[in-house]
Amino acid sequence: MALPYGATVLEHFRRPRNQRALERPTVTHEGFNPLCGDRVRIELEIEDSTIRAAAFTANACAICTASASLLTERVSGVSVSSASALTDQDVLDALGTKLPAARLLCAILPVRALRDALASAPARRGSAADA
Repeated sequence: MALPYGATVLEHFRRPRNQRALERPTVTHEGFNPLCGDRVRIELEIEDSTIRAAAFTANACAICTASASLLTERVSGVSVSSASALTDQDVLDALGTKLPAARLLCAILPVRALRDALASAPARRGSAADA
């Protein structure tokens, strides 16, 4: 039986990583896709310019949920600047499958919410740039 969106999407949809609310997030941002109704909230704990924890909650399709799962795995423990540099294409590539054009926004909604969350982050205290 062929998988409609590939093994990676199916695995992350069935067993999403980091699908929870953080106890004390530094920043949060919710993204919404009005075309299909997907809603995803990205939460980050940032300390010393590093994302110490990343999590998400979602009321979304399999593609959006898998994308958020992959994304939160990828940014946990990385610098804010590295996470900010992630592109829509980086997320599409990580999903490992070709998606129909109508489903692309489902896949990139989490990375756009991540970038918006990072853009709203307060000035990072205790970082080398502050010294």
